[in-house]
Amino acid sequence: QVQLVESGGGLVQPGGSLRLSCAASGFTFSSYAMNWYRQAPRKARELVAVISSTGIITNYADSVKGRFTISRDNAKNTVFLQMNSLKPEDTAVYYCNVIDYWGQGTQVTVSS
Repeated sequence: QVQLVESGGGLVQPGGSLRLSCAASGFTFSSYAMNWYRQAPRKARELVAVISSTGIITNYADSVKGRFTISRDNAKNTVFLQMNSLKPEDTAVYYCNVIDYWGQGTQVTVSS
């Protein structure tokens, strides 16, 4: 069955960086685009970044453009989200997604 396992979240000060990872299994990883979403308290889930199956095409929410970078390693069935210049408004649970499948999420808290 499809499994998505996120890791790398934590508490970071404003301006800091984190790198999230999502280890995927149970499907042909290299055939699918992958997505990162986030959900802040009392807010709807938001699409943050998308990467094509080959990794050539990426897209970002306007709120994270220039600060976040999505990448993938098809040999390791893993997708990453490098987050730089973090802001308090980036605080959320971050989820990995493919088609209708979701990971359990990893908490990112940006606070001084």
